[in-house]
Amino acid sequence: MIRKCTADDFERIYEIINNAAQVYKGLIPVEYWKEPYMSRDELREELDDDIEMWGYEEDGELVGVMGIQHSKNVTLTRHAYVCTSRQNHGIGGKLLSHLRKLTSEPILIATWSNAVWAVQFYEKHGFRLLSREEGDLLQRKYWSSPEVKIYASVVLGDERWFDFQTR
Repeated sequence: MIRKCTADDFERIYEIINNAAQVYKGLIPVEYWKEPYMSRDELREELDDDIEMWGYEEDGELVGVMGIQHSKNVTLTRHAYVCTSRQNHGIGGKLLSHLRKLTSEPILIATWSNAVWAVQFYEKHGFRLLSREEGDLLQRKYWSSPEVKIYASVVLGDERWFDFQTR
């Protein structure tokens, strides 16, 4: 079942993110790897910044989360994580499909460039990699990411993004 997360889900969201983010250890810039990957304070700040979290629940337990954030004229997909024990079971795809239905705006996703599996996941679901130049500009515009993070990340857009660009 997919449902909107509530304040009661905070600790479970925190656990899922930090469990699933272990795959980044040794892949991302060392200044971005820390334990936990996302602190409770960072998660609170993200949620206070209007990120709407959605969760995938199995047998009453939240096992995957994915957020969306409306920013200017686009929707950003944020913090997409599935418990390591439940990965490769279609949960991420179901969450992404659900979130895509919640907006008519173009959708952008930024992810670590070294996380090849993440890029392939989004491409499998119809997103296309943007050029390095465009991705860098968009990260500065919509994410306000520090330069080192921009350098280590890529941006993907859905078909609405590419349609939006040709108007």
